[in-house]
Amino acid sequence: MAIKRRNRFHAEVATSALSDIMFFLLLFFLIISTLANPNVIKVPLPKSDANEKTQKAHITLTVTEDKKYFVDKKEVTFDGIEGLLLTETKKIGDNTVIVRIPFDLKVQDLVDLLQIGMKNDLKVIIATEASK
Repeated sequence: MAIKRRNRFHAEVATSALSDIMFFLLLFFLIISTLANPNVIKVPLPKSDANEKTQKAHITLTVTEDKKYFVDKKEVTFDGIEGLLLTETKKIGDNTVIVRIPFDLKVQDLVDLLQIGMKNDLKVIIATEASK
């Protein structure tokens, strides 16, 4: 005698927990990506066709439009830049300095910073934005 069930068994996957996990992961990555940018000081950089990203540890020297100088987010006077750059490069063991200077500042301001780097055997890189 063949007995048949009236209700058939259907396989089902519960996805409600997965959507919660995906939401939390999305929030986590959004928050981390905003914190990952080490350069909090916004300056309009010059445009360039050839951009290259650095992955090594380096020192960032930022100059604002009103000529305030920052070495890795620490404000410093122009006279104190050289000493602070030397101590910071010795700490990390790399002599790479990335200069972030606004595109509309005088060329002489950039040359003054490059002379500090040349005098102390520092590898100075000028930060640019990708041209569109």
